[in-house]
Amino acid sequence: MINITHKSNTLRTAIAVAHVVVSKVETIHALENGSVPKGNVFEVARVAGLFAAKRTSDMIPDCHPLPVEFTEIRYQMHEMSVEIEVEIHTIYKTGVEVEAMHAASVVALTMYDMLKPIDKGVSIEKIHLKEKTGGKSQKKYKVTSDVSAAVIVCSDSISAGKKEDRAGKGIIEKLNHFNVEVPEYEIIPDEIEEIQKLILKHCQNNLSLIIITGGTGLSPRDCTPEAVIPILERRIPGIEEAIRNYGQQRTPYAMLSRSVVGIRGNSLIMALPGSTKGALESIDSVFPSILHIFDVLKAFRHD
Repeated sequence: MINITHKSNTLRTAIAVAHVVVSKVETIHALENGSVPKGNVFEVARVAGLFAAKRTSDMIPDCHPLPVEFTEIRYQMHEMSVEIEVEIHTIYKTGVEVEAMHAASVVALTMYDMLKPIDKGVSIEKIHLKEKTGGKSQKKYKVTSDVSAAVIVCSDSISAGKKEDRAGKGIIEKLNHFNVEVPEYEIIPDEIEEIQKLILKHCQNNLSLIIITGGTGLSPRDCTPEAVIPILERRIPGIEEAIRNYGQQRTPYAMLSRSVVGIRGNSLIMALPGSTKGALESIDSVFPSILHIFDVLKAFRHD
């Protein structure tokens, strides 16, 4: 199966459709009157569809087991067919498109099985996904204003040339993926005055996003939060919580991180962990949704 451990839980929905086409108008009448010999077709098929929705991963090898939190099966009668619509919701890391189509297929097959004694010409047609929300389709967010960023690597050992930077370069690569330009990339030691001086310079130059990686731990030299917090005009606790919660689901040590996020002027400032894994997971946890901030700030400036 595809690795989805880097993804976050979001609300995901899907609606799938299938059509059961009959060859005799008497079949439609039997459905409407409840006179099909095998019983109540709609109710039996509905139960079968509910089972199918919850057991899709047992049937389709590459599907992940997931919590199906809502399933509704709807029928619409036509002159010579029945349209089946299955809607499924989950809050998970991957979508429910296959679950919805699997359930719609099983509903249609159950109806076929129950109708075939009275109509040998029944067929199943047009099984397809009608609609989906969540995941990538929901996160295709584009800012309506230009976003430029500075990435600051805060590390004594890297600034001294004893280690190579991977976290900062990894952040730049991820930002480029979201069409965020990074004209400024710097490596500095863990010094409060130097960190503050650089952040203030970038704020004065109206850089949209300033990301500092490193110095958010608990060692005596980890001073990035102490440097950042005094110059913030507003902290954004929700983003800080989202970063730590995402990390906590992957390693218990994430609770030791002191990531800080806030705004100064029109600049968003993020102090993230210095480890490559921690830094990149922090970006994954809040991007691209966090880009909405820049549209909010832009609207506020216009007001």
